[in-house]
Amino acid sequence: MLVGCLRKAAFFLSVTVAASPAAAAERLTVVELFTSQGCSSCPTADALLRELAADPHLLPLSEHVDYWDYLGWSDPFARPELTHRQRAYARRLGLSYVYTPQFIVQGMAQPASRDPATVFKLIDDAQSLPPPVAFDVVHGAEGRLVARLEQANLSQEADIWLIQFDPEHVTVVSHGENRGRSVRNVNVVRELTLLSRWSGEAKSIPLWGGSPRDGNYAVLVQQGEAGPILGAARFRVPAR
Repeated sequence: MLVGCLRKAAFFLSVTVAASPAAAAERLTVVELFTSQGCSSCPTADALLRELAADPHLLPLSEHVDYWDYLGWSDPFARPELTHRQRAYARRLGLSYVYTPQFIVQGMAQPASRDPATVFKLIDDAQSLPPPVAFDVVHGAEGRLVARLEQANLSQEADIWLIQFDPEHVTVVSHGENRGRSVRNVNVVRELTLLSRWSGEAKSIPLWGGSPRDGNYAVLVQQGEAGPILGAARFRVPAR
């Protein structure tokens, strides 16, 4: 089994939505981890992601891929669209293969080793950069949530992504390389939806056609396919 330890993080402008959305006032760094419950090397990276989740200035995302399911354990959170996302990063970064665990930082860089210090260094580098775009999540027409983007000068079109994630899952793995282990994953991505393409004009983009499900969400503005993250917001839709 080919595994490694690299990582991906991204800049976020943050919006926290409880009963109502708030303005994007705090910048967060988002860390995306490509992982699998069928990978024996992943629990260590999962633990690092949990550590990062304790920092209120970070938004880690656990993105489960499906290409290790054949080893004997089908990861219940694996999604083919997340595998596609990882492969898109590999193409852009000039990698000849995908592997787990892998972190990518701000959609632009990956650590050069398994040492957590390399992850923290890339996070620090990301936090030192000015956010390229500004937007927030607000109630639009008929009270529906929209991503409200300010005008920006973009070198190429950006993709607007809506991500739904669960705060935590604990899974007892009964087969495969992690058999007998209790695996704890945080901020598990359950859905990844491309909402729109954006050319930099002032624009409001509806997040749903109807009423949203309760849960935790993030909106990403990402340059091209698997390019740098230009900005983001996170929010929670409360249970009714």
